Amino acid sequence: MHGLINHSFQSFMRDGYGDRAWLEVAARAGVSPPSFEPMLCYEDSITPAVLDAMALVLRRSRDEVMEDIGTYLVTHPNTEAVRRLLRFGGMNFEDFLHSLDDLPDRARMAVADLELPAIELHGHEGGRYSLICESPMPGFGHLMMGVLRVMADDYGALAVLDLEQIEPGSETVHIQLIESDYSDGRVFDLGARAS
Repeated sequence: MHGLINHSFQSFMRDGYGDRAWLEVAARAGVSPPSFEPMLCYEDSITPAVLDAMALVLRRSRDEVMEDIGTYLVTHPNTEAVRRLLRFGGMNFEDFLHSLDDLPDRARMAVADLELPAIELHGHEGGRYSLICESPMPGFGHLMMGVLRVMADDYGALAVLDLEQIEPGSETVHIQLIESDYSDGRVFDLGARAS
């Protein structure tokens, strides 16, 4: 697994729960030294061990933790680059949804060897969509639920989300877009500002 993914889990724990909580997760998962380098690759077995340890430490289900990570990736100031990458998907939430098929390719433009799970959007009548998530890492659909909830708010859209697990490694996020312009979205400038 790419180190950037494991590092994002580490950052989620540190930013949200502190260094002590992360060190407990690392110890339970057998991560030694207790840190991930974002640009290295790690054994695939490490990632589920870290997720299981996070669920134990936080006393939450792994699915809930994955959804919280999805929310974190788009809302925390330390991960603003992820939000910016996603906002380039379109002017409104519907445009953004239609851009999701291209997300793995856009991510590879930023990090050449980053392999994101396969996602595929299907549109249906009445503002309904199905986002199919294929991943060997269970819970990726829940991570996408967290991302989609935040992005709907970011665009000012009102959407209802539900998740269906088809089989291990295959989840579908059902999206019902109620209203595109429900509220004022967050401000987004195309050009990043230097601090």
